[in-house]
Amino acid sequence: MKRNLTSIIDVVKLGSGALLPALLLSACATTTIAPGTAAPEAPRPYYPATDIPAEGETAPVGTGNADAADDPAIWRNAANPAASLILGTDKKAGLYVYGLDGTVKDFSPAGALNNADLREVRMADGSTRILVGASDRTDRAEPRIALFGLDGATGKLSVLGSGTFLPAGHAPAEAYGFCMGAPLAAGELARAYVVLKDGTVAESRLVEKAGKIAAEHLRDVKFATQSEGCVVDDVTKTLYVAEEDVAIWKVPLSPTTLTASSYARVGEADGLVDDIEGLAIARNAEGRAWLVASSQGDNAYALFDLATGKPAGRFRINGGAIGGTSDTDGIEVVLGDFGPQYPEGLFMAQDGDNAPKAQNFKLLSWRSIRTALGIR
Repeated sequence: MKRNLTSIIDVVKLGSGALLPALLLSACATTTIAPGTAAPEAPRPYYPATDIPAEGETAPVGTGNADAADDPAIWRNAANPAASLILGTDKKAGLYVYGLDGTVKDFSPAGALNNADLREVRMADGSTRILVGASDRTDRAEPRIALFGLDGATGKLSVLGSGTFLPAGHAPAEAYGFCMGAPLAAGELARAYVVLKDGTVAESRLVEKAGKIAAEHLRDVKFATQSEGCVVDDVTKTLYVAEEDVAIWKVPLSPTTLTASSYARVGEADGLVDDIEGLAIARNAEGRAWLVASSQGDNAYALFDLATGKPAGRFRINGGAIGGTSDTDGIEVVLGDFGPQYPEGLFMAQDGDNAPKAQNFKLLSWRSIRTALGIR
């Protein structure tokens, strides 16, 4: 039986402990399959996915014979683009740093890290630091944010610690998705968003305290069913969240409350086949931007014009000598010069089946995507 799931957003302001009224966004509808009839096929998007070969890949993660690789992050070295660094989680073991050639620069055995993101932040002493964060699910009952410093010159990670971020009395929950955004108030290094497995998205601010970086929980927004992928658009101060079987939600980061509205939904019209997994934003020098989503159910990636939400094309990583991707969880994309192989930008995707080797991450040039889909 295939269900059209309902989604109810509970908006919670935890700073004062006041519960705001729930926002009902859609009504429940269930499709019943009569005895002896076949179940309906998975939704077929009305526009096809274009095959684009991978142009690079990382070394496999260390955990073999398991669903282990999960989510990538990208740091662009503006001074030397070809020396940029890419990161990826092994959700059974820790966090990897790779060069653009896919070789391992460093590994931190930090435990069960699921999703990762990074930001360049301005410290109190005026220095700039590459801050890496990840959802730490080592303790499935107590969600944590794992924090690292990344040395852009050497590719080495320094462990900054793993701290809890939920207020006392919160029910046990598993850290799952993770993304970071620019600071929204004075005294902050960044904002961090942990997507708990029950659909709660917990917002924290990252601040310096006694020479260390701490996460201070601020407020939540809750989705009805399991969610994971998220990304922040720093330009418009908007959070996007993937409720896996239902929709991508748009959450403006207003100073007071977090209220969600539907951005794109599972089904033919938007070209998304559940699960919706990783989300990423590509923004060019002219300010045009696209939201990219992992349409895991048909091993594809869907693009949307970020401003309008209109579909802008779909592609699969397929063909070529390196091999394609399937069952992709996390993705990332950053536009700009990454050297001669990736002159306009870099797209990364987790590969759920890299047999006979362990899972890894595939790399693709933004120019290849842009050209294949005819976008400008």
